[in-house]
Amino acid sequence: MANPVFSRSPIFSAKAAANAPQAAPQVPTAGQLEQQYAVPSPGADELGRMTYEDTIVKTAISFGILLVGAVVGWMLGGYPIVTIGAALIGLVLALVNIFKKEPSPALVLAYAAVEGVFVGGISMLYALLYGGSIVPMAVFGTLGVVGVTLALFASGKVRASKRATKIFMVAIVGYAAFSLVNFGLMMFGVTDSMFGLRDGIAIFGIPLGVPLGILVVLLAAYSLVLDFDGIQRGVTQGAPRKFAWTAAFGIMVTVIWLYLEILRLIAIVMGRR
Repeated sequence: MANPVFSRSPIFSAKAAANAPQAAPQVPTAGQLEQQYAVPSPGADELGRMTYEDTIVKTAISFGILLVGAVVGWMLGGYPIVTIGAALIGLVLALVNIFKKEPSPALVLAYAAVEGVFVGGISMLYALLYGGSIVPMAVFGTLGVVGVTLALFASGKVRASKRATKIFMVAIVGYAAFSLVNFGLMMFGVTDSMFGLRDGIAIFGIPLGVPLGILVVLLAAYSLVLDFDGIQRGVTQGAPRKFAWTAAFGIMVTVIWLYLEILRLIAIVMGRR
């Protein structure tokens, strides 16, 4: 009753309710009871709860905007400042969405648009260095991993577990540490390779980035499993409908990460031209 419309209205005031004449309780007839039982129960969508259908729609909208941003980024790929700026803004928006308690559709869609510009710009850079075929290969590779992971999860053959999640977290921390060290070596000119230690070190003639890239793709696939598991729990537990935007954001972050890793893996395999 905190709503001022209700609290200030004499119809809904406590005083009016106390002074109102009390009607005698009526026992429903058999026909009325039958009619009540015949009414279908409201669905999750009608109750404002999270559903698979609504989550799919919101995810599709987010990726649609991401695709539009990618087209813009591809067209502006000749301007590195645009790609770098989009990457930084996208990082800020990602952090805001992650730490925000309540999901914001506007911020999620803004992240999709800005990150799309970054993805389009970096894809254009890879296409210029390694040929135009690298981008379709990375796109289809990403779609393949997402499709297979979703199919395995839907069939029940792959599930998130506490042990696997612990291993996943340790591997992610280790990979983040490696990436940070590798970035520092590249910035200070310790290695002049295109991808630093990834293509500067070879094991049995195979660049370090190849087995490392395959491992990271598997980590990204498991991250998708965690995303799908989170959506399943949200729907089962009746989470508010607005959290479908959080699910869409999470899937978008994982898929973008997966695409960038596959793009770099293919580039290392092909070798710089």
